[in-house]
Amino acid sequence: MNLRDLRYLVALADTRHFGKAAERCYVSQPTLSAQIKKLEEYLGVQLIERQPRRVALTETGAKIVAIARRILEDSDEIVAIARNEHDPLAGKLKLALIPTVGPYLLPLVTRKLRKQLPRLKLMLYEHQTEQLLEKLRGGDLDLGILALPVPLEGLECRELYEEDFTLALPPGHALTKKAHVKLDDLSGETLLLLEDGHCLRDQALEVCSRVDAKESEDYRATSLETLRQMVAAGLGVTLLPELATSGPFGSGQAIVVRPFSRPVPSRTIGAVWRRGSARVAAIDAVCDIVRAGVPKR
Repeated sequence: MNLRDLRYLVALADTRHFGKAAERCYVSQPTLSAQIKKLEEYLGVQLIERQPRRVALTETGAKIVAIARRILEDSDEIVAIARNEHDPLAGKLKLALIPTVGPYLLPLVTRKLRKQLPRLKLMLYEHQTEQLLEKLRGGDLDLGILALPVPLEGLECRELYEEDFTLALPPGHALTKKAHVKLDDLSGETLLLLEDGHCLRDQALEVCSRVDAKESEDYRATSLETLRQMVAAGLGVTLLPELATSGPFGSGQAIVVRPFSRPVPSRTIGAVWRRGSARVAAIDAVCDIVRAGVPKR
């Protein structure tokens, strides 16, 4: 039994498909299948139920996969610690951002990250908050950028920037005549929100719970860009994070954006990583660049 065999097993557990698992591990399907079979023979137990068009873990297999994940995470940490001693700002860093942050933050900081950290290879992913935290704790990610607060069991966090909310309106709406809007102006408005699972949905609901705004029961968007188009179609109004209304996102979208009067509703964007991570130096460097790259309020 070796680490390679455990990686094959975990890949098969994740994909439930021999071909996809082999592709993930950069080996042929017969090779992966043969190694899994050898692992079963070595352990003397069946790990996989092989059925037409379906792969499932046995009860014993599921228990072993859980342990294998921890072993692989620890082995990767050993390698990272060793490499970190030679050059803490080199190698791969797996970074995930939530969907309401990534498309709007990355254009501001990507070039600066490449220029200031040329030896660091950022592997970029997009996940909703719950899945991001799960992958972070499981060792599949090194760093997450998301809206705070979040549960921090086993994790560390750092605030990066505060982001104001703005109000997105369809052209011709009565509130477009105002230079600034108040929360009270939302009373009686139909509020368009993202679907369940997006933290921005919960944040918008919290903001609008202070006034008599009602959520649209007919439409829930899958992304901010869908939400933007729904507003443009006159289906209602919505809250947009400030970065999602600046630069190329601030014009030509058939909507009107208005800032809020003080006190301005906002959200805190921060970085989260595993406690005791060997990549703290690289994480700190990335966080410094991100923090400096976002325009100050």
